Amino acid sequence: MPPLTRSTSEVWGTLVREAEHRGGAVATIRVDVAPDLLRWAVRRARWDEETVRQRAPKFDAWIDGTDQPTLKQIEEFANRTHTPFGLLFLPEPPVEDLPIPDMRTMRDTGIDEPSADLLETIYLCQRRQDWYRDEALDSGAIPLGFVGSATLSTPVEEAAARIRSALHLDERSVRKRSEAMTDLIARTETIGVLVMVNGVVGANTHRRLDPEEFRGFVLADDVAPLIFVNGADTKAAQIFTLVHELAHLWLGHSALSDAAADAQGGQDEERWCNQVAAEALVPLNSLRAQWDGTYGEDELDRLADRYQVSTLVVLARLRDAGDLTWDEYMARYDAERLRVSDLMKMSRDRGGGGDYYNTQIRRLGRSFTRAVVSSALEGRMTYRDAYRLLGTVKHSTFEGLAEKVGVA
Repeated sequence: MPPLTRSTSEVWGTLVREAEHRGGAVATIRVDVAPDLLRWAVRRARWDEETVRQRAPKFDAWIDGTDQPTLKQIEEFANRTHTPFGLLFLPEPPVEDLPIPDMRTMRDTGIDEPSADLLETIYLCQRRQDWYRDEALDSGAIPLGFVGSATLSTPVEEAAARIRSALHLDERSVRKRSEAMTDLIARTETIGVLVMVNGVVGANTHRRLDPEEFRGFVLADDVAPLIFVNGADTKAAQIFTLVHELAHLWLGHSALSDAAADAQGGQDEERWCNQVAAEALVPLNSLRAQWDGTYGEDELDRLADRYQVSTLVVLARLRDAGDLTWDEYMARYDAERLRVSDLMKMSRDRGGGGDYYNTQIRRLGRSFTRAVVSSALEGRMTYRDAYRLLGTVKHSTFEGLAEKVGVA
């Protein structure tokens, strides 16, 4: 079988030569792919049964051996599942380890193998971070003092106060939750953190990231730390994720997170970061002074507007401030989660694509975009390399991004 290191073209060439040697036509070459590899590719792509029927109608026949895919069919299957072609000809499915520590619990349940979408997103961000770090060091950047400045023994209130102070959160004048994330991103970038918010893989709108798989991750570095937030999540949930990932940075650790204010199990670091994020966004002493003592929708919405967070975060903090039992809290939390989910679906259905360049800058991060554009315009990198980092192939798009970030 072709080894893992062989490219798609090499595998294809080998199979074609074998077919020609046997006197077969390339269009009808039949290939033998282990059923476990086919199942693995489907799991990796997060296909459900309906998707399998639509996109690979002969899948069951391939699995039970009553039919074999042609070379063209298996290539198409690899493309549709976003599986490297050569991997389908291994003797057994490879183990794809996450390149960063996995802190997810997703409401305290186990996490299966990572999807192709998640892996590609992490690898893309790592490539961008590597480039930005080299660029920053060449420009004389010095290490950021806050990265790794806390430990798990640092009191939650103290760590939250440090984050609030660094971001100047007490000076916020944002009135709408719709503007709160933009404000928070700007404050985070100001202290030297790259922030990328994207709900799809790269710029591929057909590959939506699943918030049920992950909400965000952080790539710790004392020169070019990077936070990625799953933009397919609710806007308010994105705010919590961003501050949660900042807490990981204060510890100096990379992490893949689910960032849920209600999580009780999981690893100590993830719980600590959840607690820090909650306290940074909704200080308990302030909440006690603001709260009217009820748990109704109107009060949850009022407090959510006051602190620019989701009603789910507010409810979690009210549990800390009040006397709800765990069972009472979970019943209220599940009901509120369904309400928020319905509101989010209605908002998505109303739709609207927004401004393309604003969307791209949010996906790439303003600091990163500006650095790439400046480097290309000043001749430190080729336009081709700049297009690759920015995910574009058109110079007009490059010029549009340059104008949006204020680089002439």
